Amino acid sequence: MAVPVRTMTARDAAEVAALSGQLGYPSTREEIERRFAAASGEPDAALFVAEDDEGRVAGWAHVVGRRFLETDAHAEIIGLVVDARRRRRGVGQALVSAAEDWARQHGYPAIRVRSNTARIEARPFYLKSGYEITKTQYVFRKSLG
Repeated sequence: MAVPVRTMTARDAAEVAALSGQLGYPSTREEIERRFAAASGEPDAALFVAEDDEGRVAGWAHVVGRRFLETDAHAEIIGLVVDARRRRRGVGQALVSAAEDWARQHGYPAIRVRSNTARIEARPFYLKSGYEITKTQYVFRKSLG
């Protein structure tokens, strides 16, 4: 059975916030509403939700276009999470397919996704979906506030 995927709306904020917590980024509905307002206005990005058979949000994905001087343009899935109770039911693949379709429609010849090495179950999922590991790296952060 196909998993329905649609464009995320502000009404999804509470369910998206709960899933963000499962991804390791605890968020409130208000925080997601604020972030959604900014992210949904980006012209070269898309936010998707997958629904379960009862119409509840079972997962979400965020894809953006990337343009760098040193490499060719590509799309990147910058966020993807599936509810822990709904994994291995095609939800993740439906979201990845939606992101890939968006990338093709916007002229991107490739799509990338980064996954923390601690996310052990994500690696076989992406490899099975046709992705290949091309790099490992450190991520550095500096607070500016």
